[in-house]
Amino acid sequence: MAAVVNIRRDVKDKFYRYKMPVLLTKIEGKGNGIKTVFPNMADVARALNRPASYPTKFFGCELGAQATFNDDTERYIVNGAHDQERMRELLDSFINKFVLCSSCKNPETELLVSRDDWITADCKACGHRGDVENKHKLCTFIVKNPPKKASKKGKKGAAGADSIAGQPGQVDGADGEDDDDQDELSRKINEGAQALLSEEQAAKLIAQREADEDWGEDTSAEAVARRMAALGVGASLLADEDDDEGDKYSAFAATVTSDMSNADIYTGAQDVSTKSYKVLVPLVPALFSDDIVAQLPTRLALLAKMTSNEKDQKALLGGFERFFASHPDLITPTVVGKVLLQLFEADIVAEDVLLHWSTHVSSKYAPKDVSKKVRKAADPFVEWLKTAESDSEEDE
Repeated sequence: MAAVVNIRRDVKDKFYRYKMPVLLTKIEGKGNGIKTVFPNMADVARALNRPASYPTKFFGCELGAQATFNDDTERYIVNGAHDQERMRELLDSFINKFVLCSSCKNPETELLVSRDDWITADCKACGHRGDVENKHKLCTFIVKNPPKKASKKGKKGAAGADSIAGQPGQVDGADGEDDDDQDELSRKINEGAQALLSEEQAAKLIAQREADEDWGEDTSAEAVARRMAALGVGASLLADEDDDEGDKYSAFAATVTSDMSNADIYTGAQDVSTKSYKVLVPLVPALFSDDIVAQLPTRLALLAKMTSNEKDQKALLGGFERFFASHPDLITPTVVGKVLLQLFEADIVAEDVLLHWSTHVSSKYAPKDVSKKVRKAADPFVEWLKTAESDSEEDE
């Protein structure tokens, strides 16, 4: 079990009531696949009353490295080998910028995101409400992934006296939070679908919607209609987007030209949707032509800016599948391998995502035969990734 320290490490008072576990690090992998894992990041984040993805993403921003996280498995990773003390210093910086009250310096704060995407910290100790460092790159991620609201059961701040007295670093009321942010479908069910569905039907519908996110699931309009009919649900209940929503993203992609700057494309994409994964699939084929290997380096900064989480990375790979569907002559180990290698070395797509993608053929983004061919062409690159990982395990 990790030792416990003061949340403000500059405070030496051993009776200081705001505590957290010492951040632990573990180096895994070898060569290009080396990474730093944080085994107890979830516990540290609970003590700070922040999602664990926030400090992990903060580390990635500060180090210029790809950060990946999975709240279900509580696995949080930053690519590259990083010194433990350096990571603890970065955690102190995160606490100072995004946890401590700017007035009383207590960590009893909650982050609030306004409608104009401005982030403030509301202090429950002194009542002060002040701005965080909104110019930091992390703020873009926070706006896209706002903190969950506390339940109505009287959830106390993670850093508050009641939440840590006797059990430093543990959070009362954590069980009251949902595992994932509610999507539009969940909100519609909570707001009014109970009148149309039984509780059992609603649970099945939500479970099915979550299952649809899997790459191997058929998400065509016909398949969705079949699942809706099986549940006895009308199409209007699932209409969380306008009928022409998909056309909106394709229409934007059609306006993209080779001479447009990355900044202009990013701004246009944000105007269409702040959810990058919706824009990336039609955008990628519009960005590249037959000379994709030479063109890709000029767009890596744009793709890195638009991939802040695993869902974005999956959509990005789906976009490249769609590109290869329209350029079948380029589906070769050389071209596909060079594309994936650039994405991996630029820390745009994580190793875990690439390995998962390589084993899950899907017709979600391109015809299934194209999906198979692209993954087959990627085999040499994937084997290289696996070899680096296995070599590391043998050394250990």
